[in-house]
Amino acid sequence: MFHGVPGFAGLPPEDMRKIASLALFREYEKGEILFSEGEKGEGFYVVRRGSLKVFKVSPEGKEIILHLCGPGDHLGHAAVFEGSGFPASAQTLEKCGIFFFSRKAMLYLIGGEPNIALHMLGVLSSKLRELTLQVESLALKEAPGRLASYLLRLRKEKKETVLNLEISRTQLARVLGTTPETLSRILGDMASRGILEISRRHLVIKNVSALEYLAEWGKYGE
Repeated sequence: MFHGVPGFAGLPPEDMRKIASLALFREYEKGEILFSEGEKGEGFYVVRRGSLKVFKVSPEGKEIILHLCGPGDHLGHAAVFEGSGFPASAQTLEKCGIFFFSRKAMLYLIGGEPNIALHMLGVLSSKLRELTLQVESLALKEAPGRLASYLLRLRKEKKETVLNLEISRTQLARVLGTTPETLSRILGDMASRGILEISRRHLVIKNVSALEYLAEWGKYGE
């Protein structure tokens, strides 16, 4: 059930069975809130199918998408292990199947299973690295470079150059910290330069090296 899921993959069968015994499965409809910012973390989640967004809302009411999650992704570790409130909110983008792990049960399990604890630490380290790269991209790069970095990261995750758009362009603009109008202009520019081929629901990366140059230097190569 959890083979191939980051944080669990590679564990011995006996440890996998112990983890599986704690999992509670639930289906969510599109638009449902998984948890809200400030809500006490009673457990963490693992996505089995579907996609969702982790987001915050600014004092001005602007939604800022921090992360997009799909099958295999974990959510809510920090609040669970700290015993604090969730630092952001999570909402489904489509119908989802999600596993829930109780904080109390999971802490009891990893207290006596160092292998599982180490694997969970690996998940947290990976999320921290991902967040660091995202913050770096938002702080240091202009919108075209941020988009290029995002598409390259998606290509690496999916292991293909045809990228299905699982979110709307408005949501993607929020992920990148820009406006839908600016995003459309950048996509059109990339298409005219032969870097991307664009359709309504997917993007095809036609020139990987040009995209890498843009992500690295923030400008188009000659």
